[in-house]
Amino acid sequence: MTAHDPDRGYLLDNRQSEVGVRFGALAELFDPVTFRHVDRLGITAGMRCWEVGAGGPSVAAGLAARVGPGGTVVATDIDVSWAQGIADDVVEVLRHDVAADPPPAGGFDLVHARLVLVHVTDRAEALRRMVQALRPGGALLLEDADPGLQPPLCPDESGPEQRLANRLRSGFRELMAARGADLGYGRTLPRLLRGAGLEDVQADAYFPITSPACTVLEAATVRQIRGQLVAAGLATDEEIDRHLADVDTGLLDLATAPLVSAWGRRP
Repeated sequence: MTAHDPDRGYLLDNRQSEVGVRFGALAELFDPVTFRHVDRLGITAGMRCWEVGAGGPSVAAGLAARVGPGGTVVATDIDVSWAQGIADDVVEVLRHDVAADPPPAGGFDLVHARLVLVHVTDRAEALRRMVQALRPGGALLLEDADPGLQPPLCPDESGPEQRLANRLRSGFRELMAARGADLGYGRTLPRLLRGAGLEDVQADAYFPITSPACTVLEAATVRQIRGQLVAAGLATDEEIDRHLADVDTGLLDLATAPLVSAWGRRP
């Protein structure tokens, strides 16, 4: 991610109090998907991995468990406050801007980024640097959201509560787009990986519906962006309070944007 800018930077600022809750919900929702791909790619003891835009600690910790004491995990982000607690003999945590800073030295068997590039302004340069960091035969695994593939928060828009939820989700997408996020980026990953010269490119997509973690994630996200929604005229405080109360019932069938996972290997 690029450096913090209140007008153009990452909308979901890692310095806000809801961030830990969001990281926990994202880990519950998507870590099984991520590690299914990591294991398929054969990441094992002694390997070197670069976790780009680490944010929370769960993926870096899972990679460390796989590479073991003889391996290395370099976890980078522009804000490492949530990941620095896992630094040890295997995990190195570095403050780093993937689109501006040189890749960490040493070459990697795996480079992974989840929910990162969709928010990076210079995505092409970030991708180039990640490919550059791969060892011959090393794998790049990119996982990014594609809100345009499945826009509603409530796919079953069956009543006023669901309609309000979907309107607020539309407002969230407007705020993201205004900050430079590409809401159709996930679907482009296979083509971009092939264009970067990677081989054996494959991809799939996943989005949950009606998971308790979806409910937790939605409440934390709306609380985090509440001020921006109101300031932009996309919702009123009363509407947000009503939506949060609806979410708290656990009766809304909430979905996430599809997570598109794409992977390939450097020749």
